Amino acid sequence: MKIVECIVHKIHMGDVEDPDLYVAEPIWKWQQTEAGQWVMENAVDVPIWHRQLDVSHYGHIYTIHAKLKDIDHTYFKLKFQ
Repeated sequence: MKIVECIVHKIHMGDVEDPDLYVAEPIWKWQQTEAGQWVMENAVDVPIWHRQLDVSHYGHIYTIHAKLKDIDHTYFKLKFQ
């Protein structure tokens, strides 16, 4: 099996004082969706998030990355994206 690291969700956050605190709710809500639950159950490791500056909108972009088996990656792409 080949392991693929992919972006499974993206969140745009405005310019707030503590973006890591404010992004907790959207991440939690995503985890409660069908796609979020599927990723949490089928990921090889615990998914992680990364924060980047969004200079075009003066805020932040959070991406959730997960490592999936290649067959699970194909399933995720076809069903959820």
